[in-house]
Amino acid sequence: MMTTLPQLQARTPFRAVYALRAACILVVACALIPTPPAAHAQDTPQQTKPTPPPPDDAGPQTDNGTIILKKKTDADEPPPPPAPTEPKIKNPDNATYSLRVDVPIVNIDASVILDQTHQFVPGLKPANFLILEDGVPQTITSLRVTQTPITAVMLLEFAANSYYFIREMQNASYTFFTSLHPDDYVAVVTYDLRTHILTDFTNNKQLIAESLRSLVIPGFSDTDMFDALYETLDRTSRIEGRKYIILIGTGRDTFSKLTLDKILAKVKATPNVTIFTIGTGAFQNEIGGGGRGGMGGGIRDLNYLQAQNQLKTFASMTGGLSFSPIFQGELPDIFAQINNSIRNQYVLTYRPTNNKDDGTYRKVKVLLVDNEGHPLRMADEKGKPQKYSIIARDGYNAKLPVE
Repeated sequence: MMTTLPQLQARTPFRAVYALRAACILVVACALIPTPPAAHAQDTPQQTKPTPPPPDDAGPQTDNGTIILKKKTDADEPPPPPAPTEPKIKNPDNATYSLRVDVPIVNIDASVILDQTHQFVPGLKPANFLILEDGVPQTITSLRVTQTPITAVMLLEFAANSYYFIREMQNASYTFFTSLHPDDYVAVVTYDLRTHILTDFTNNKQLIAESLRSLVIPGFSDTDMFDALYETLDRTSRIEGRKYIILIGTGRDTFSKLTLDKILAKVKATPNVTIFTIGTGAFQNEIGGGGRGGMGGGIRDLNYLQAQNQLKTFASMTGGLSFSPIFQGELPDIFAQINNSIRNQYVLTYRPTNNKDDGTYRKVKVLLVDNEGHPLRMADEKGKPQKYSIIARDGYNAKLPVE
């Protein structure tokens, strides 16, 4: 029979009851305390996988275990050295300035031609040339001789004013056509009241010949030479390299929109263009009473001289030559001289002493001197003095300032 707690208390003395209660509380407390996991882990043995023995031909054994690299901390690496401090320079008013050094270089194409034989004079040295820019001597840095094909425009006056003028123009243009080389590029342009492009730049001599043969019936009788020359200069300025204009006409201008001053300014402002002029009407002026006096003859002579002077001015400003042949037999010799001048040239390079970019026009003059600085004298094999001409541009426009 089970004895209950009240019954046990009734039979047990008072002190024994308290002792029994304390023992029961201790047993319950020990049962509630969990067992440490370490003790359980120690009781369970760990199983390891056996390592198979290496084969006999595996060679010497090395430890190929994984290499564990410790993560570097900031404290392990020394701090980088401090960067050098740049000196701080303040511009006035905190403005930003830029520096650009531009050294100008001027190239001058010059031809030296004997007046009698029209032959090119070779073998000249840099010391034989003297370049004056606005009267100031310049130092030549380089000198070379070039022989290149030409790029030219035949600018022909084709107006209904005189059959003789047209005939002379045709003879002169055909003579120039026969002197062309296979690598030469030529355009054919005519003018009366306006310009007409018959052939653009081409080296096809058949096309050039067909365009010249088409000049049979002229249109207007006006000769607006200034406007035609201005348009031709404007077109040639878009082409790189040295260009030539062979202007064949009377040199007269009737109703151009441009004045002589404006066309001269255009000639000055157009670089790398040389103009050669062939004046027509010299024979008619001779047989028509040129220089005989009289009111009519005086006005006719004045108009002719003014026209010829305009042609000479265009040529001299660009380093070209101007001719007024009386007879057709002079044309082959004239174009031989033009070809010698065009295809054989000295290229002179110098740095101007006036290096200002002010856009002004600088006058340039090319001279030949001897070792002592005196004008150079030439003579043939027999010791006979030879006269020569220096064909070069008379100036250039300086660059404008770039902001």
